[in-house]
Amino acid sequence: MSDASRLDEHALLGESGAFQETLEAVSAVAPLDRPVLIIGERGTGKELVASRLHFLSRRWQGPYVRLNCAALTESLLDSELFGHEAGAFTGAARRHTGRFELASGGSLFLDEVANTTPRLQEKILRVVEYGEFERVGSNQTLQTDARLVAATNADLPALARTGAFRADLLDRLAFDVITIPPLRARGGDILLLAEHFGTQMARHLGLQFFPGLSEDARAQLVDYAWPGNVRELKNVIERATYRNPEPEEPIQELQLDPFESPWRPASGGETSGAVGSPGPAPEPVARPPLRVADLKAAVLAYEKEILTRALERNRYHQRRTAEDLALSYDQLRNYLRKHRIATRAPGRA
Repeated sequence: MSDASRLDEHALLGESGAFQETLEAVSAVAPLDRPVLIIGERGTGKELVASRLHFLSRRWQGPYVRLNCAALTESLLDSELFGHEAGAFTGAARRHTGRFELASGGSLFLDEVANTTPRLQEKILRVVEYGEFERVGSNQTLQTDARLVAATNADLPALARTGAFRADLLDRLAFDVITIPPLRARGGDILLLAEHFGTQMARHLGLQFFPGLSEDARAQLVDYAWPGNVRELKNVIERATYRNPEPEEPIQELQLDPFESPWRPASGGETSGAVGSPGPAPEPVARPPLRVADLKAAVLAYEKEILTRALERNRYHQRRTAEDLALSYDQLRNYLRKHRIATRAPGRA
């Protein structure tokens, strides 16, 4: 694989101002041989930014080594970072080369760095300051020339104030800090990324093309808050693409919550029902006396009136309306389609 294609493989897609500013900051700090700290919510692409930092640096031909600090116990993480000698502990049959040693001449990306213990933070600090470390079970000091890039979704300054993270290590890691904007702050990037992921999934499925999204589906994507960010969007679009009953027609239905089900187990001992905390009770609606023969039609009319009033009360903001009625977003969308209720205020384009 060529060097250019390696960079393209890790390309970050987006046209919004906030995202472009982030990419400019990455490009500016990449050539500098200093540590960088990447901050961002889950699913925002912290690992992609770290990869871009490496391949835009002067170390791009050197090794790019990654390690998730949240996936290992302290002892295993110690061994993975600094290596160990044969016999250093039970089961250590041979020498193990650590990530700092493997990354010499290149870059080491430590994801979830906030999960490291104070003891390991002290050892990492020594490597950052002096380029020195010892393998577990050895007194021999080794040298490494690895550029450290760390990432977290935690508030490290707050952790440092409470002593949960070493303030001196934070100072060294924060030569520069890249904070990735969440997807909900990136405007038109949502639909751009949706098209990209849909096209990739269509190619994976052997389809001739990605049919795109209906207007309702596009509005649903834009209105959603995306707590899982780009990773969540990718799952939603790929799921909708393979489930699309008419592969040549635009996608009509999106399932934002894959756990949504009438058989979903209840949490906290509560009975299954609407997802989310109960909202304010809907306003009372005046209705005429009913005859048994009118019951079904009257229930439907009453249901439609409640939905319409809730939409008006929340100025047609669908997520707030769903919360108001103690419904999930998908449940609200199903009700709106069922009653053919307009999702925009009258007279609004």
